Formats: sequence, structure tokens, C-alpha cells
Amino acid sequence: MNIKNFLLAIIVAIVATSCSTPKLGYFQDLQAGTIDQIQSPSYITIQPGDRLSIIVSSKNPELAYIFNLNIVSNYQASTNKLATNSMTSYTVTPEGNIEFPVLGTLHIAGLNKSEIASLIRSELISKNLLNDAIVTVNFIDLYFGVMGEVNHPGRFPIDQDKVTIIEALSRAGDLTIYGKRDNVLLIREENGKQMAYRINLTNANELYNSPAFYLKQGDMVYVEPNSTRINQSTVSGNSIRTPSFWFSVISVITSLSVLIFK
Repeated sequence: MNIKNFLLAIIVAIVATSCSTPKLGYFQDLQAGTIDQIQSPSYITIQPGDRLSIIVSSKNPELAYIFNLNIVSNYQASTNKLATNSMTSYTVTPEGNIEFPVLGTLHIAGLNKSEIASLIRSELISKNLLNDAIVTVNFIDLYFGVMGEVNHPGRFPIDQDKVTIIEALSRAGDLTIYGKRDNVLLIREENGKQMAYRINLTNANELYNSPAFYLKQGDMVYVEPNSTRINQSTVSGNSIRTPSFWFSVISVITSLSVLIFK
């Protein structure tokens, strides 16, 4: 009877193991109600080497066009309009500056789009150069990358003031069923050094308070494969994980138990 019980216990354990499924849910600790997010929203700020476009507009285009030297060659006097199809960009110097028409050197490193626009507009008004200036700032070629166990890995442009890790993974088509939800890796360059952050998508408190919750330009997000995917990468691992393998084991054990207790 002891051997019979032992064999039955093995069969039950095998069945339970083969039928178990990994936890795939996000925010598993989140309750209904307000999320107490400690970390303040982090906007994309300009860094040395970044490129951006800056356009100054006014009710009188003739007064504004001298502040748009990047597109002045396309000014059409006959139509009194600016053609922006061949507009070039400003590249931030290693010192964090740009050379702006008439205003000269402006230090913009560490500022977001809204702050840059406000700085230029204030300079134009304070110097009595353009009192009704409208300044539009846009990023050029800023991006983040997502790779690993996601449905659509790739490089994605940053076209808004702030991007969260949740939005980044959504753009990549979400994680596959083989992606680790509790150990997503984010690699970021900070002060010339490569920094690594681990993100737990299953814990809302950890996620919303992580320094990697808000992305920065150049961030790379990597979703590691779970054990199921790793085992599938080898012939032996794949065969062990298949249902047919477990049914074969159960069949052999059942046959042995019949022979033993016949």
C-alpha cells in the first residue's frame, strides 16, 4: 500500500505541475480607488546632442521671419507665408546651448519644451523685439527602444512631453505570455554612465515610485523571457514541457502500478 500511495502521489504532483500556469497580471496589489503616487511627473528635458525645431510666429509674419533663419530661405514674399518643408534643426551643444537668431546663445539643457518656449518668448518680449510672439518647440529624433518578449519590439519616437514605462510597452504591443512581468530591465545613460533599473509590473506601489517609471530619451527597455520560454529554447527543455511528455510519464507510472498490484 505504501508503494501504491507513493505512485499515486507522484501522478498527482505531475498533473498539478503540468497544468499550472504562470501569473500574467499587472498591478496585482492595486485596489479600487485613488493611486497614491509619490513620484512627481517627469517631463522629457533637453540634453546635449538633442535636436529640436523652434518656430516663432506672429500676427505679422514679416516681423517673425528673422527669428526663423533656419527657414528664411523659404519665405515667399508673394504669398506672405513661410514654407517649412525644408526646415533644419537646432542641435544642443555639449555645453547645453543653442545659437538662436538675434537673441544669440541660449542655455536650454535641462528644460522641457514648454520651458524653452517660455524662455524664448520672454526674451523676445523683454527686448521689445516681438511683443505677440508665439513659440512652438518640437523634438526631433528623440526615441526610446523596447526589445525582448514583446509583440512588436523596436525603436519608438518621443513625440510628447512625458512617456511612462506603461505607454512604452503599450506601443510595443504589450508583453508576450513568455515575458517576465516582475523583472523588466531599463538601461539609461546618466552623466556618461550606463545605469540599470529593474521594474516590477505586478506591484503598482513599486512601479509608480520607480525612477524608471517615466522614460527619458535613449532609454532601452528589455523584457526578459520566463522559464517556460528558456526551456523551449532547448530540445530537452522543450520536450519536458510538452503535454505529450507528461502523459507518457503518467502512462508509464500507471502501467507500473498495475503490474505491481496485479
